[in-house]
Amino acid sequence: MQYRMLGATGVQISRLGLGTMMFGAWGNPDHDESIRIIHAALDAGINFVDTADMYSQGESEEIVGKALQGARRDAIVLATKLHNPMGPDVNARGNSRRWIMRAVEGSLRRLRTDHIDLYQVHRPEPGTDIDETLGALTDLVRQGKIRYAGSSAFPAHQIVEAQWTAERRGRERFVSEQPPYSILARGIEADVLPVAERYAMGTITWSPLAGGWLTGRYRIGADAPGNSRAAWMPARYDLTNPENAIKLEAVEALAGLADSAGMSLIHLALGFVLAHRGVTAPLIGPRTMEQLQSQVGAADLVLEDDLLDRIDDIVPPGRTIDTDDAGYLPPALTDATLRRRPQR
Repeated sequence: MQYRMLGATGVQISRLGLGTMMFGAWGNPDHDESIRIIHAALDAGINFVDTADMYSQGESEEIVGKALQGARRDAIVLATKLHNPMGPDVNARGNSRRWIMRAVEGSLRRLRTDHIDLYQVHRPEPGTDIDETLGALTDLVRQGKIRYAGSSAFPAHQIVEAQWTAERRGRERFVSEQPPYSILARGIEADVLPVAERYAMGTITWSPLAGGWLTGRYRIGADAPGNSRAAWMPARYDLTNPENAIKLEAVEALAGLADSAGMSLIHLALGFVLAHRGVTAPLIGPRTMEQLQSQVGAADLVLEDDLLDRIDDIVPPGRTIDTDDAGYLPPALTDATLRRRPQR
């Protein structure tokens, strides 16, 4: 396993990180098996483990906490996230100081640790001043409860705003960004990756296999495989959905390219993400031991330029054809009233 610096922090993390969203009720409900998968990933050299309070409503954090008990914890760069609802209380969510101070205590308890190495804001929140959020995170750093703060799925302009606010107000800055990135979702190449590089931020990307579309299981003429994600988000995996036809065509072309290069589609997809100079590490999110084994071997893969050029021919740079992995949609896109002048 090779390692890369997480931005300018001096902390080294493995070229592949372990995402744990699929451990718990959302994916694999067997805690013992999930722990074995985590241990196998660590034994393979992975030292970056990422979770979030919202994953199975805290169950993923609990599994990670059990897996990292004892001597393993000190060798792991442990990351989690806050923002999404954690109960019916209208204030048990968001990016306010009030919630951040409560959320971190819940994560620390579930993770069975006295500190979080990287505490990430899962999504922007337009109604909360970024200084409110950074001020609370700064206090947590000074209290020793977190080591660094990061963002996730922030648009480029909000990354810049957060960096400027930190500099001007004397706050801890975001040292990393966690955006979606795969061959089928390349939107961040246009601005997020260059901006993160400009501010010496680490970039930890999620969904490198496009939620399973780049595993080779989804092919033209084949029946859709049954899995927990398909049950959870049926429209995303409905092969009769016209919007998925474009994805299927790209997957067919990419599968042929992988075959000609003598590698699996999974390795082609992971190698593509690893090749970008602005990416620190993609997160793999296995649900089973078999899935882990099919992915972890890509850590040392280096794709040649001509192969990357051929990928560009199939899905052009900056283009996202898997809109389910577009990441954060700002209110200007989801609220029609923000795009229209009031009628007199």
